[in-house]
Amino acid sequence: MTQWKIVCQVQDIPVLGARRVARQKGAEIAIFRTQADKVFALLDKCPHKGGPLSQGIVYGESVACPLHNWQIKLADGQAQAPDIGCTTKFSVLVENGNVSLDFDEVNTLAIEA
Repeated sequence: MTQWKIVCQVQDIPVLGARRVARQKGAEIAIFRTQADKVFALLDKCPHKGGPLSQGIVYGESVACPLHNWQIKLADGQAQAPDIGCTTKFSVLVENGNVSLDFDEVNTLAIEA
């Protein structure tokens, strides 16, 4: 059974932007909001050189890494061709304007990153 933890409200995330969530271990999580108010969560590290995706430009359902402009899909963390690589994706639940992350994933995924 998934344990959801509220981390913010949708309105706390800038449209076409991101908000970061710190963890006890591992890199921070970037929570993104699209123009259509869809919310996604990825590890805040580009698979290329570790750039902070939370500082990138969100367009459609992708984010451009601010370091080298790699295009990362928000839905799955995959780099778009011709680039190859992937960053960790986290499950998100949006309910009544609240954004929640899966507590187990936050504490276990990409901890070594």
